[in-house]
Amino acid sequence: MAKMVGPRVYSCSHCGNHVCLHDDIISKAFQGRNGHAFLFSHAMNIVMGPKEDRQLMTGLHTVADIYCRDCGEVLGWKYERAYEETQKYKEGKFVFEKLRIIKENW
Repeated sequence: MAKMVGPRVYSCSHCGNHVCLHDDIISKAFQGRNGHAFLFSHAMNIVMGPKEDRQLMTGLHTVADIYCRDCGEVLGWKYERAYEETQKYKEGKFVFEKLRIIKENW
């Protein structure tokens, strides 16, 4: 039987820096700029870029790109504000593009 060494984490695919936990996934049904993406409730070891309004598939949102703290790779974005009532659940959440993160401790 395999032994769990720690929490299942996702790391930056460029440098291996831990950036989010599997247990914090809200949805795997998101679309990023470069394909599939995941919505997370929390993130770690990231740096946020400036806030800007962006027209996304689900409407207008204020977002900030998120970067790996160690290597500076763009990993996705954080939803700062949703202008449509049905999208308010995204506020304060993080989108990580699947191509930008890798699984560890699985």
